[in-house]
Amino acid sequence: MDTQENVYTAGRAGHIRSFVLRQGRVSNAQQRYFDDMMEKIGVPYVAAPHDLDTVFGRKAPKILEIGFGMGETSAAIAAANPQNDYLGVEVHTPGVGSLCKLVAEGGLSNLRIVQHDAVEVLRDMILPGILSGAHIFFADPWPKARHHKRRLIQPPLIALLASRLQPGGYIHCATDWENYAEQMLAVLSAEPLLENTAVDYAPRPDYRPLTKFEQRGLRLGHGVWDLVFRRK
Repeated sequence: MDTQENVYTAGRAGHIRSFVLRQGRVSNAQQRYFDDMMEKIGVPYVAAPHDLDTVFGRKAPKILEIGFGMGETSAAIAAANPQNDYLGVEVHTPGVGSLCKLVAEGGLSNLRIVQHDAVEVLRDMILPGILSGAHIFFADPWPKARHHKRRLIQPPLIALLASRLQPGGYIHCATDWENYAEQMLAVLSAEPLLENTAVDYAPRPDYRPLTKFEQRGLRLGHGVWDLVFRRK
């Protein structure tokens, strides 16, 4: 294991978590779909490598999404790209229940969910060189300077994620915080396994739909920054 990954090996909680588990209200519908669908599409966290072809029951490009929120974008991308398999990682139960509902309503067979810390999922469950892509959309910006250490996009995480990509695989990040976009650009540019597909920031790829929140922000003049880097 390389020295970048060692940041995450001091026990199961050997890294600074980029999330806080809040006691958000789970609606009756979210709980119902969570209880029904996670038996079918949930992938329990186990500290051992997983064969994702077996998990999905087929060979297809595998794309990881870290922090899918309420899942609207995840479901839309999976529905529009049935040729790909999508593994979503999220810790918050309301969001997991919401995506379970969207998967059930859309009859999506190419999406699975792990409800666990994404760093540990990457480190322990995902084999090197098997991902075709990774999505990190609108991660918590932790805007106060003293909290920047909690931001997800840090050199050790990007080194670990890059190691899980196959050659030509991509990392696509998006944020509506300019300061975080600048940090993302610096961290991704410094990773020797990656190269930028654009000069600094990329145009929004067609496969990433605009969220309602994003559309409202754009109308108010707020910026959104996409970054797409590829594994060399």
